[in-house]
Amino acid sequence: MTCQLFAVCFGASQPLRLAQFWAGVLGWEMVDDPDDGVTLLPSDDTGFRIRFLPSGERKVAQNRMHFDLTSTSLEDQERTVARALGLGGRHIDVGQLPEEGHVVLADPEGNEFCVVGPGNSFLADCGFIGALACDGSQEVGYFWSEALGWPLVWDQDQETAIRSPHGGPKITWGGPPVAPKTGKDRLRFDLAPPVHGDRQAEVDRLLSLGATRVDAGQGDASSVEMADPDGNEFSVLTPR
Repeated sequence: MTCQLFAVCFGASQPLRLAQFWAGVLGWEMVDDPDDGVTLLPSDDTGFRIRFLPSGERKVAQNRMHFDLTSTSLEDQERTVARALGLGGRHIDVGQLPEEGHVVLADPEGNEFCVVGPGNSFLADCGFIGALACDGSQEVGYFWSEALGWPLVWDQDQETAIRSPHGGPKITWGGPPVAPKTGKDRLRFDLAPPVHGDRQAEVDRLLSLGATRVDAGQGDASSVEMADPDGNEFSVLTPR
């Protein structure tokens, strides 16, 4: 058995404030996180949590990962945008074109996300969180497919996408050119080893797939810090 995607984790200067924003946008329940942060529990088939943990890292560039939220109609898209703006979000310009049919916003700490218009065939069978859209190479798409045991649902022109066999959002990588990494990622994956599994055996398996350790082998009791082939940090948690 492979590890599971336990959570998408935000590094936040104000975890509670950011969690309140996303809870309001998504309609998910907030609970205390054991690592001095806040966790949102999914109310749909998303399959992973969203965690907000304290971080002193400043945002210096566009994130390599963002949420794509879906819409059932133009009115539904407008309602989502209005709700996000009312909760403290704002419009931003990342070079999007009007014909692309999505609205680009940022949360109160500047993390980008998109509200996609209706009729997007690629996300047609996905829920409200349609995708985690990532800047990344074809190699890293293959890595995460093997790491999570999620099949590739797109592999064309060096663009890749994977999805859990149980449904939920797709995770996509846009292929080259991949933007250079600037500082520590503000969004990362938290992985949980297989139930009753050996965390060290899972770490070794991920290393064999092309991951690296970034904690010099000195991970604390709660996690082992690693990076994927594109250098994106992720954590392998202690079984919970």
